[in-house]
Amino acid sequence: MITDIEVLGDRLHDVLKPVLGDTTIVDLRALTGGASRITWAFTAETDTGSRPLILRTGPPDEVHAGMELEARAQQLAAARGAPVPEILIASDSVAALGNPFLICNEIGGETIVRKIERNLDDAGRTELLRQCAAALAAIHRAEPAGAEFDTGDQLALWRGQLDEMGDTTATFEWAFRWLEKNRTAPTTPTLVHGDFRMGNLIINLEGPVPQLAAVLDWELVHSGEACEDLAWFCIRAWRFGAPKDRGAGGLGSVEELLTAYEQAGGAAVDRAGLRWWLILSTLRWGVICRYQAQRHLSGQTPSVELATIGRRVCETEWDLLTLLEDAS
Repeated sequence: MITDIEVLGDRLHDVLKPVLGDTTIVDLRALTGGASRITWAFTAETDTGSRPLILRTGPPDEVHAGMELEARAQQLAAARGAPVPEILIASDSVAALGNPFLICNEIGGETIVRKIERNLDDAGRTELLRQCAAALAAIHRAEPAGAEFDTGDQLALWRGQLDEMGDTTATFEWAFRWLEKNRTAPTTPTLVHGDFRMGNLIINLEGPVPQLAAVLDWELVHSGEACEDLAWFCIRAWRFGAPKDRGAGGLGSVEELLTAYEQAGGAAVDRAGLRWWLILSTLRWGVICRYQAQRHLSGQTPSVELATIGRRVCETEWDLLTLLEDAS
């Protein structure tokens, strides 16, 4: 990846010229250095005015969707009414910027969950939950056929992820066995965001009611079951400290989310099936936490942050034990 600001600015000029015409790149700055994607913000100045834009880039791998597929997913979701940034260009080629990339409009708003929570009253949380449900319903109405989205057995996927590390826990093993024994009937495959949760949503807090401005971070998009997204939104980690009765993203109850989802045009949700996915989602988060710790412990990516995430494995074990006890 090109990290020199001047060189990157020149390359962005060349990339955007076919889309916006002659363009001057100003105020180019890195926003985050995430595990899979780096985000840059900049302004493109053209003959017609200034346009704030976002560049997302990262090396290709076998885990995350390619940039072109990620862009296609957002376009399919947008066509069904989901709020997403407008994408100007996306490419899986490394020729222009040294890595695959995606450029989209910058969307104003807040993503930090604790800041959002401080600005919400009960009515605001109810309204935002309704909008999140409607966004998921729109995403799940998108037709994934023909778009080459990955699909497969999610339980087998996370079993494999854990086995690759050569490490496990008794709780994880119990959860895997319970999930295998209690599989629910599959539903019609749909577009699955893969990481729909608070923290990956831009919320506009300036008006009288909060507005879900955009759904971000589509690198885990795939074809699968709608309950996967609904359950992921409801695991305890994404409540960010909110009480149990606000189990859906810290905004409201799980039942309120499901009712709003169905009212927004989402398919009827089998509650027993959702519990299966909630247990799998919690297990998935535990495996991810263990993987992040392994990156630090192995010396691959020495990081206090990754080591700290690893300590959350025990939290997910507690959550799994609670869920499994309730399901028995």
